[in-house]
Amino acid sequence: MSIKSAPIRLSIVGVGKIVRDQHLPSIAKNADYQLIAAASRNGTVDGIDNFKSIEAMLEAVPSIEAVSLCMPPQFRYEAARTALDAGKHVFLEKPPGATLSEVADLEALAASKGLSLFASWHSRYAPAVEAAKAFLASTKINSVEVIWKEDVRHWHPNQDWIWAAGGLGVFDPGINALSIVTHIMPKPLFITAATLEFPENRDAPIAAAITFTDADKLPVTADFDWRQTGHQSWDIIAETEAGRMVLSEGGAKLSIDGKLVHDEPEQEYPALYARFAEIIKAGISDVDLAPLRHVADAFMLGRRKFVEAFVD
Repeated sequence: MSIKSAPIRLSIVGVGKIVRDQHLPSIAKNADYQLIAAASRNGTVDGIDNFKSIEAMLEAVPSIEAVSLCMPPQFRYEAARTALDAGKHVFLEKPPGATLSEVADLEALAASKGLSLFASWHSRYAPAVEAAKAFLASTKINSVEVIWKEDVRHWHPNQDWIWAAGGLGVFDPGINALSIVTHIMPKPLFITAATLEFPENRDAPIAAAITFTDADKLPVTADFDWRQTGHQSWDIIAETEAGRMVLSEGGAKLSIDGKLVHDEPEQEYPALYARFAEIIKAGISDVDLAPLRHVADAFMLGRRKFVEAFVD
């Protein structure tokens, strides 16, 4: 007879749109968790204790076992260190931090304390991603094209932090594409060139054109743009010896030579929280920095091009 373990006593920090739309419903449906507290400067969660800061929350509710950090990446490092120093497991919304170095420091701290750190990449858990990975592993790839274009005014209205240094700009959605590409490609990619378009009044890019390759000189391109209105494009297209693969709608659908072969309902955030519970129970961390490393490389190698000012 198996004995069911008690639910993980979870708290959440940074109560904004993504938390209300994705995190809270996913947590509510997962029996592995009991949400007992939240901390946010502006938002609150009904039915639990709410605080203005993570420090106040951890002091008042010492029974918290894990913390989900959902504030902008520029502010995530200090909160993560605070949680880890208090002996809590930590879930990091994407991107896991503003820099590679700070996330590496958090990973080392978590390891030294025997705690679990989870760098979450929600797009990797889109329903057709694993099928795309299996298909690409089964054939020779001739080229790959990534098209990730959306309307920033629709998805991020009046969010100034995303345009600040460290906010990533168009790489905030673009890193979702990179998280899929780095997962499904059989061999590691590296950037060879990039052009980043910066509005003259912003510190983060509104568009990026990037070329990649791998050890076999595979041609790969990515086109990220935040100025697209109407239909939104989240597609990864691979020309292969087994046909043309299109992973569309952010990883939700997979087609081969125009035939839809995989289409299931989106369950990204429920899958993330299932994975977080899994690593906590296993006593391990899951911190893959490949998507963020590509963003850093794009800023390092990228040519800056200034374009007209952006007005929200």
